[in-house]
Amino acid sequence: MYPGLVHAHSGLRWIALILLLAAVAVAIGKWQGRSGYTDGNRKLYLFTLIAVHTQLLIGLLLYFISPKVNFDQLSDKLYRFYTVEHTTGMLIAIVLITIGYSRSKRATDPTTKQRLVGIFYGLGLLLILASIPWPFRIPGAGWF
Repeated sequence: MYPGLVHAHSGLRWIALILLLAAVAVAIGKWQGRSGYTDGNRKLYLFTLIAVHTQLLIGLLLYFISPKVNFDQLSDKLYRFYTVEHTTGMLIAIVLITIGYSRSKRATDPTTKQRLVGIFYGLGLLLILASIPWPFRIPGAGWF
């Protein structure tokens, strides 16, 4: 079960990243272009939210069964990354994305909706990129 969850979590990150990049690009483009908030945008933002929440659920399962999560060995860089840094960064990013989506739904002005999505999703994207175990950052981490 563990290897399957790791592969699903690693593979689905690319879908979440592509959706996040698209959502941020569309939101900033519409915000700067002063275009309206269309149903297509709302669906893109919703699918992005669903993708990051799916990653959260798989990540929480992995957190409790992974041998890389070990509170007794926080002095080791690898264990500290997976136990504290990766988890904290991702949780904050997902909270920001969720806040951006819910605040944009409640906003009345189309420009404000786009601005909220652009800012919150963009901040979430930056945190996610900083918290991913890239192969050049964490020894043994892979692209998938």
